[in-house]
Amino acid sequence: MSLSPKKSKIFSIILLIFSADQLTKYLASEYLAPYEILKILPFLNLVYVENTGTAFGMFKFLNSGFFIVIALIAIFILISFLFKDPKNWLVYSLLIAGALGNITDRLIYGFVIDFIDLHIAGFHWPAFNIADTAITLGIILFLYKSFRK
Repeated sequence: MSLSPKKSKIFSIILLIFSADQLTKYLASEYLAPYEILKILPFLNLVYVENTGTAFGMFKFLNSGFFIVIALIAIFILISFLFKDPKNWLVYSLLIAGALGNITDRLIYGFVIDFIDLHIAGFHWPAFNIADTAITLGIILFLYKSFRK
């Protein structure tokens, strides 16, 4: 049984983002020491952070199992949205790929590996990763499409 062109595109986007996320996290864990800062550009560093919380490191007091259950529920909901609302396939693909990337870390390590450090004028955005970027882009695209109606 072959995939339809749209299903193939959805699967490819999810696989590409997931693979890039896992590869870059692996490279960060192999080549960046904890607390090491690798300056790339005047506004970009690479760092190694083990995030046991959620976005911005919040809710660290909750255990990894809680976040795994929430992520699994979110993935199943997003898949159902994808079937009900296929015209927004890119939004759901980004969100699903990001959730899969971070849940994989939690299942393997018990935390999420973050490594991208954006900063300007001494202000550092909390470290993040490719999966976080996909989730953020998915949310922005969802909001844009919602308010555009």
